[in-house]
Order: sequence, then C-alpha cells, then structure tokens
Amino acid sequence: MTVQQATATSPTAPGKLGDALDPAAIQTYLGELDTWLRVRRSELDELDRAALGAGRGGELAGDMSLALALWKAISDRYQLVFATWDGGRVLQQERERISALVWGRLDGATELPGGLAVSLPEAGRLCDALTGQLRTRLSLAPDADRSAARIRDLRAQLERIRDQVGLEPANSRDAAIATLAGLMSRLEALTAKAERGGDVGGMLGPLETEATTFERDLIVGNARRRDARSKVLSARELRADLEAREAALAKLAQTCVDTVDPAPRYAVPDVDLLGPVPVTPDEIEPYLQRLDRVSQAMEVAQHAYSAALEEHTQLVGLLDGYVTKARASGVAGHPDLAESERAARALLERRPCPMVVARQLVTTYQTWLSSTKETK
Repeated sequence: MTVQQATATSPTAPGKLGDALDPAAIQTYLGELDTWLRVRRSELDELDRAALGAGRGGELAGDMSLALALWKAISDRYQLVFATWDGGRVLQQERERISALVWGRLDGATELPGGLAVSLPEAGRLCDALTGQLRTRLSLAPDADRSAARIRDLRAQLERIRDQVGLEPANSRDAAIATLAGLMSRLEALTAKAERGGDVGGMLGPLETEATTFERDLIVGNARRRDARSKVLSARELRADLEAREAALAKLAQTCVDTVDPAPRYAVPDVDLLGPVPVTPDEIEPYLQRLDRVSQAMEVAQHAYSAALEEHTQLVGLLDGYVTKARASGVAGHPDLAESERAARALLERRPCPMVVARQLVTTYQTWLSSTKETK
C-alpha cells in the first residue's frame, strides 16, 4: 500500500496562558486546527490500514492508540474552543477563557499514559511526532526522489527539538544538548552526501526515527515534570481549566437545547461549588479526586450534546442527498416529493426541531422517492 507524505503539522497556537487572545488570531487558529484535525485523522486511518495490511497491527498498536487518543483529546477541546468563540462574538472574558482552553491542560483523555497532562499545542506536537514515527516504522517515507524534502522536514524537526531542549532542567540539559548535537551532526553529513549526489534514503529512516523518539521523550518529560511540581499547583491549573470548560459547555448545551427537541438534559457542573483549592496535604488529594469527577461529568455531557447536534446535521445532509438523487432521476418536481421536501425542510429549520418527527419526514421523503422512481 502506498501512503502519501504527511501534509499537515499542528498549527502554532496564539498567545500564552492568561492572555486575552486577539480575535483575528483565534479565528485563524481555529481554521488551521480544523484543517489539521481532518487531515491528521485521514493520515492515521491510512496508517492503520497499512499496518493491518502489513500484518503489523499488534506491533504498532501502542503508538497508534496513543496517536488516536491524542487526536480525540484535541478534537474534544476544539469543540469547546469553537463553542466559546461563538462565531466571533467574544469579549475579553471569552477571549481569556479561550486562552485557558488552549494553553491549559487537556483532561478527559483517559487513554493517555500515566495520566499525562499536556496542553493543546503540546498534544498536537506529540501527535505529529507519533505520526511521523509510525510512518517511518512502516517504511512509508517518500522514496529517494524526495530525499531533499525529508531532509528539510528533519531540519525543521531539529529546530523544534532545540526549543524543547531549552525547557530541560539544568541537571539533564547538557545530555539533551549532546543528543541534539549528535543528531544535527548526522543530518549535516547526510545533507553533504546528498548534495554530492549520494543515495541517503537508507540512512534517513533511522535518523528520522531517533529524532522523533527524542522529540516525543522531551515533550512527555517536560509535561510530566510540570505536572509533578506540586499537587496544589496541579489542582489550581485543573480548576481553572474546568471553569473555562464550564462556560464553553454551557454555551454548547444552550445551542443544543435551542436546536433540537428532545435535547440531552445533563446539568453543567458548577465548579464554584467545589470551593477554593485547599493547601494542606490531607485535603488536596480528595479535592483532586472531586475535580476529576467533575471533569468526567463534563466530558459525558459534552459528548451527549455534541452527538445530538450532529444527528440534526446528519438529517439535513441526508435530506439533501435524497433531493440530489431525485433531481438526477428527474422526479424532484413531482407534487408529492416537492411537498414532502418542503415539510421536512420546514421542520428541520424549526427551533427547536422536533427530532422524532424530523426523522419520520426524512424517511417519508425517501419512501416517496423510491415509489415515484418505480412508477415513473
């Protein structure tokens, strides 16, 4: 199976934690993140099929599962950011919440190893690194004609690693610098050989694997150190993230209630009811457990409201598909079909839309279409 080279890397997030992000920067980031999510999911699906086709599904299951778990965590957070963005109707408070959603820790991604807590940008870079590693291990990198592009990608990756090395603590920074220097030296040697016309395809794969593994280890190590600094700091960070998620989830829930009937009836947890973050050792662990339960409740509610909205979107798409078939068959103007379409669209546009009846009307249109085509 031939797999195309990866076409997207996770976008650079604007600002930093605590900023009231610029609306134009938010809009650009959301567009780039939406594109990245769609392209990355397609790449992961393609890699999964290739692994199964090569009989290596079990061997690569761990990395594939982690890459998919990261993608899911990023996708869930994108939904909350998009709901808070609300088409650009954001004041300073909403822009600060978006900053917290982007730069705060991702929770609810229970498949991540060891309770790993990473931000949205870190999760994206880690997913990029894992995808590159999977591609290399499956020997799906471009052939010799594209060695120059692979060298450029490696050079860009080593620059990202250089930035990550700067975050290492003093006791491990020298070792990380030495590893980076070794990778850069090998890349320069390969570049020189390629410029002389030599074949470097067989040597690029191992270097790509080592660079990807090193980058992944740096990202994971930095995230774990940050998470281990203090349980109190961790609790404060998680609480701030939950507050931002609470506001975004409330907006998502209201959109769902306004759009479909019946809508899920999950209560949005009130983070304020948890009280302030305690600072004593005997109180902080139970508090962290309560925060985790609230996070899980928010995740359940978010998935329920998102699924209800998605069903409405799918019904509209289904009706559009049937109408397209009717036009292709030349029967769209039939009075029964036209009246059936009008009734279905009117109901789907009603707010809130009665979903039980809407399903029936879309099915009715399908039945009329089948009947009309048979008697044409």
